[in-house]
Amino acid sequence: MEETHDPYKRFSWGVPPKSKGDYGFVLHMFHSLAEGGRMGFVLPHGVLFRGASEGRIRKNIIEMNLLDAVIGLLANLFFGTSIPACILVFKQNRDKKDILFIDASENGYYEKGKNQNKLREEDIKRIVDTYEKYETIDKYSYVATTDEIKENDYNLNIPRYVDTFEEEELIDMDEVKENTKNIKKELEEVETQMEKYLEELGL
Repeated sequence: MEETHDPYKRFSWGVPPKSKGDYGFVLHMFHSLAEGGRMGFVLPHGVLFRGASEGRIRKNIIEMNLLDAVIGLLANLFFGTSIPACILVFKQNRDKKDILFIDASENGYYEKGKNQNKLREEDIKRIVDTYEKYETIDKYSYVATTDEIKENDYNLNIPRYVDTFEEEELIDMDEVKENTKNIKKELEEVETQMEKYLEELGL
């Protein structure tokens, strides 16, 4: 499809690929949004980093200062699909240039179910409060500047901005050595006791 084929001129920022209509819906809703309006979209994570025409659309949206927040959700949250999703919040006439990233997909931020996971009231409140305060919280949210996003080639993949990495506790080798010594000692005692039992049984 060519941009000129659309009589409503919805695709002036880029034409979505035939195989993926995510940004087709986004651009359609943008052109239906009231002046100064705000909207949120639930989308697959691919919209955050896929290239080609989707990358150009994403770049235009960011440069026009329309993206307000990116909220990462967990897998198995929605019926009919197991893939993780994200919420993109768009807003016209923004009074800031930064973009808020929230990673609500980590353990502890939802209730794990057998077949379906669930966002509890406190989980939803945490997301809403963080969005309203628009703040960086260690391992949960990050307010990124447009320069940072440009440096990442307009890639919005959440782990690029919210570091959820947990350092593993350092192993105390002296403690391991002492534990190994104690285990060997206990094993020797057990073996000695076993030999006594076998001798009593005449084996």
